[in-house]
Amino acid sequence: MSSGDSALTGARIAHGDIRAIRGPLVVVGGVDDVGWDESAEVATPDGMRHGLVLDLDGDRATVQVFEGTEGLTPGAVEVRFGGRPLHIPVGPDWLGRVCNGRGAPLDGGPPIAGDRFAPVAGWPLNPVEREPPREPILTGVSVIDALTTLVRGQKLPVFSVAGLPHLSLATQIAAQSSSPGTRFRVVFAAMGLTHADIAFVRDRLEERTASGELVLLLNAADDPPIERILTPRLALTVAESLAFDDGADVLVVLSDMTNYAEAVREVSAARREIPARRGYPGYLYSDLATLYERCGRVRGREGSVTIVPVLTMPAGDITHPVPDLTGYITEGQIVLSPELAARGIYPPVDTLSSLSRLMRSGAGPGRTRDDHLDVAAQVLAALARARQSAALAELVGASALGETDRAYLSYRDAMERDLLDQGRAEARTLEDTLDRAWAALATLPRQELTMVSPAQVAAHLPGPDVTAASGDPATAASSLATASSTAPPAEEARDA
Repeated sequence: MSSGDSALTGARIAHGDIRAIRGPLVVVGGVDDVGWDESAEVATPDGMRHGLVLDLDGDRATVQVFEGTEGLTPGAVEVRFGGRPLHIPVGPDWLGRVCNGRGAPLDGGPPIAGDRFAPVAGWPLNPVEREPPREPILTGVSVIDALTTLVRGQKLPVFSVAGLPHLSLATQIAAQSSSPGTRFRVVFAAMGLTHADIAFVRDRLEERTASGELVLLLNAADDPPIERILTPRLALTVAESLAFDDGADVLVVLSDMTNYAEAVREVSAARREIPARRGYPGYLYSDLATLYERCGRVRGREGSVTIVPVLTMPAGDITHPVPDLTGYITEGQIVLSPELAARGIYPPVDTLSSLSRLMRSGAGPGRTRDDHLDVAAQVLAALARARQSAALAELVGASALGETDRAYLSYRDAMERDLLDQGRAEARTLEDTLDRAWAALATLPRQELTMVSPAQVAAHLPGPDVTAASGDPATAASSLATASSTAPPAEEARDA
């Protein structure tokens, strides 16, 4: 365990009445005044190990040992309880460090130190003191920045299916994200990953870690499940300190929350709790909320915490308890599509199933670009129409389609090729992203562009027929007014 935990228990009673050692569990007898989730130290002949109280039964406490119980015998073990839930040191010393899921260094450096300590479970934010999320976080991923803009203080999950490149997308977001004009930091917490995936994450995020802008917490699939439950809480505790004490804007990426929920179910079974839907405990909703609701902005303080949880939906079932409950708590979702992945598009984001409910708070005039919200609405409306045209083409054949429907099919191809598809290490500016969107819209007839104003079309739509011969955008806008005269105002159309 990272840092000064021994100082928490130095005056506590040592319990040597070890009733049983089973797997990673130690059953201690003769205990009193001990609570669930209380921190513990396990003194062994080969050094100190750490754990948490998993269950209580009379005078017996079951302790989950993070480092495992291999080599331990009952007569050679003593347990000291911390008297409070686990606390960790917080502060900027975490930046640039690579640790395991319980905060112990993996980078060869010293244990994390700090003058301030905070409980890993965190403190609930007073709703009255919350500030609404605002201002964008630019990920460098076109489909996210243009159509599902991430906002400072938001919680926006990524819904995926096993086998899709969700880990690549998560690391790309962590490696590229920025928030203009602020001190920006990233905390990446990996839960239940294979060692091959952990090696990929470390390699992909090495540059940002070395720059002192990122904290990396890595929990492997063969680590104890109680550590998997601890990892996101530790990550959020570090992020809260960096945000609300040090004034940074912090992005927390949590991958994979399904592995976290499986650990919650396993620990719940060890505690002999009554299972609910699909074996998960009945408190899974409130448990997830204790994580997701730790993001936001606090009145009177600089900084913010933004959360991007990544989860895999078993068998692609979006009604599975983990994505279902996550959707109730969070503010939108980014959904990855197996169909797009099969066509070789990366990231395979299903744009019509994805949504950022706070996008209006972080995009548009004064925040990104004046045309951002309107062009995003036009892109999505055109993609919906293109999907209808594609379904019709499957019935009657593309050659039987009208000219407009064929234009929408060309638009869809241009969108997928030029905007949605990008390299796994490619970071695009917002200007480039929006210009790519306009270039795809240029494949449509002008009368189909009903959600953008004539002035926006004149200013941004490429093509020789857009700008009048005089080169005056106002003249071009006037020439387009007739084609757009039947269009509703952009704000009304998008709201409808």
